Amino acid sequence: MQGEATKGGCERLHRALCECHKRVASGPARESVCRHLNRALAECLVADACPEESESVRSFCSSGGTALKRSQCQQAQLALSVCLSSRSS
Repeated sequence: MQGEATKGGCERLHRALCECHKRVASGPARESVCRHLNRALAECLVADACPEESESVRSFCSSGGTALKRSQCQQAQLALSVCLSSRSS
């Protein structure tokens, strides 16, 4: 997803999500139809704001594993949280 973030993908995803919201009436149907675009845009924006931390979370938290991998996943999530918090201040 980082590639999309660096090549204007976030803007394209935002436009696509806006179009989805225009095409589908508010409610459960919109949530269902536009969910994948909403998630993709969120992931793109996070990857754009904190690329290294986002990649670490993707790498360490992608699947189950050993206690070490779970610990690394938690550490990566914390680092991403700190990064995002520092960006919003």
